[in-house]
Amino acid sequence: MPDPGDIREFRLEDGGVVLSLLNLGCITRGWWVPLSGTSVPVVLGYDDPANYVSNPTYMGVIAGRVANRIAGARFSLAGQEHFLSPNENAHQLHGGAGGLHSRIWRAETEGAKAVQFSYSSPDGEEGFPGRADFTVTVRLDGPRVTYDMVATVDRPTPINLAQHSYYSLGVDKLAQVARFICVADRYTPVDRDLIPTGAIVGIAGTRYDFRAGAVLGRRDPDAEGIDLNLALPEDRDPAQPMAEVLAPNGMRLRMWSDQPGLQVYTGHVLSEVDGAHHGQRITPWAGIALEPQGFPNAVNCPTFPSIIVSPDQPYRQRLTVEIMEVPK
Repeated sequence: MPDPGDIREFRLEDGGVVLSLLNLGCITRGWWVPLSGTSVPVVLGYDDPANYVSNPTYMGVIAGRVANRIAGARFSLAGQEHFLSPNENAHQLHGGAGGLHSRIWRAETEGAKAVQFSYSSPDGEEGFPGRADFTVTVRLDGPRVTYDMVATVDRPTPINLAQHSYYSLGVDKLAQVARFICVADRYTPVDRDLIPTGAIVGIAGTRYDFRAGAVLGRRDPDAEGIDLNLALPEDRDPAQPMAEVLAPNGMRLRMWSDQPGLQVYTGHVLSEVDGAHHGQRITPWAGIALEPQGFPNAVNCPTFPSIIVSPDQPYRQRLTVEIMEVPK
């Protein structure tokens, strides 16, 4: 477990927008955006950075080495079976208990509007083969935040990172009242443990079809919640956002990503905890996690896009999120 005394905060500011980052887990601790003359917190977060030492909901982290679930905490690569550290029953979630979210990263500022984080994961950490050197650069540009994620490895190994903020947009229980739009045309069904079955099915006619947009609560009248990977069209226009969230208070989130999937989690099983930023509450449905990434359990599903990287093919991901008041 990290020492709270090792945690450092980095604050970026531009045009009235404030972004707070931590070297623990490369965490986006807070993000404040102007709304009708006030400053509104738009991601869930703790006011005290020390509270992130125990962070079971992965709030704000960079999750990895492999985000999401790996069935049975095991996989085979080039004829060799690898056994990982399980941390969700028999499965591994978000890289294990000692994954990237729990590590103190090296951090250097790049001017007033960017921070570069780096971490070297040794061979065998949480069961993963090979050494992996990670770099995540976070840039603030007005209403936009960009995460550039890179990993270089010394042997073939799986890498699948995910930025794991819960977007609240200054609205209580946003994950029930927001209008959500997403270009995804397929999804990957899951079993009772939320492990994908290996199928990729069309989204038309299901409650997960958000191509025309829908209020999340109206699409989910029984309050079952959503925790599912949506598959994005391979031929989508990269200049257009692949997801959008519209809040009742006039805030709008738009997201661009180069990843094949988007994990959508409505935060319905979040626990009510104290210590949130002023003006927000951490409760069930308080935020929606939108996590661009490779498909969950891809290491065990040969029909899914591969997440294996190699020394001559490093891992790269770019995520851009824009949050702002919609001009009237």
